[in-house]
Amino acid sequence: SENKQARLRSTLAMDHKQAEFSTTISVSSRGPSNLAVVKYWGKRDFDLVLPINSSLSATIHLDTLCSSTTIEANQSFQRNEMWLNGKEESFLQPRLQRCIQELLSRAQDLKNDSNIIVKKSEWKNFKLHIRSSNNFPTAAGLASSASGYASLTKCLAELFCVKEEFDGELSTIARQGSGSASRSLDGGWVKWNKGELSNGIDSFAVQIASDEYWQEIRLLILVVNTHKKKISSTSGMQTSVETSDLLKFRAEKIVKQRILEMEKAILDRNFEKFAELTMKDSNQFHAICADTFPPIYYMNDVSRRIVNFIHDQNRDRIKAAYTFDAGPNAVLFVRNDDIESILTALFEEFPPSNRNRESIISDSLSLLNVAFLKSLKCIPSSAQHNPDLPIDAIQSITVTKVGPGAEITSTHQFS
Repeated sequence: SENKQARLRSTLAMDHKQAEFSTTISVSSRGPSNLAVVKYWGKRDFDLVLPINSSLSATIHLDTLCSSTTIEANQSFQRNEMWLNGKEESFLQPRLQRCIQELLSRAQDLKNDSNIIVKKSEWKNFKLHIRSSNNFPTAAGLASSASGYASLTKCLAELFCVKEEFDGELSTIARQGSGSASRSLDGGWVKWNKGELSNGIDSFAVQIASDEYWQEIRLLILVVNTHKKKISSTSGMQTSVETSDLLKFRAEKIVKQRILEMEKAILDRNFEKFAELTMKDSNQFHAICADTFPPIYYMNDVSRRIVNFIHDQNRDRIKAAYTFDAGPNAVLFVRNDDIESILTALFEEFPPSNRNRESIISDSLSLLNVAFLKSLKCIPSSAQHNPDLPIDAIQSITVTKVGPGAEITSTHQFS
């Protein structure tokens, strides 16, 4: 209860030397995933995670895809521990350690009114128990590392009472855990500047438009495979940097102008231009993967069929845009007015089995019309008439929208 918390804070403030060995301080947070429409692929500095080009993304709503983190700090814990999705992980991972040390070096006093509960110099004596979980598959081409490190950075900064000295400072720390995590601290539409300095201080993320700015945009996340990919993003992009001439050309000649055009399309709410740029950038990213030696193929046959499907849908006018990260799963951007026609066409082109029909769509934000949802589930499967149509090629469809950035859900609880 609040009264109990107040008493504990008061006790700690009056005599924290006496209470420090038995009191646990906990903080919780959530971090969203994000979807790059101008892709990040390749580091110029592996240790500091400095990219060879800038990138731009949409933050996916927290209530759809997120990582949740709880950190407990106590001086009497025997050791530091870390769990991901209930499984113990090494606490000595270099990127995890870098994030912790960066935030520890910025720690401030924890105060109760004017009383100091924990001095900033004492935080280094605390052991940490970190528990993190994703509400979506890890390492299946959905940005779980982005949401995970954004949530972790937000949580550690809150625990250690860190205050940003400049806008985007926390993103420079999240970046060192996972490059794309820098873009998940903010909501809406976010640009990660590649920066020029060797120490990385100018490689940070900034919001270019809030999640409220372009409200008609909807996202459809089409999962075609939940298995862990054979070649991780970290490994794949390093091979691309070493072997792909196309990657160098893109970074030097294309991305700067494309970012400017993408920013303008978003700020103008110009869906046609936005869609064209998004699809071209996705295609170019996967062309770079194919240009890598040996080549990397993240998309599969169903992925390519989705690409062809969208171009068929866009024949008369642009209704949807596809993009694929380092995996076979597609994300479609559509305007709210077109979402029903696109979903109907998807069900006809990629029919779900009768067993999967009731559960294939996830709409936790209630963005779809209930009557439409009911009618969608009644579309007869055409698969028995056309054996070329794969049953359950798309395993799930998640309907969502652009949302807010990482958030604190519980702060400085004492037990």
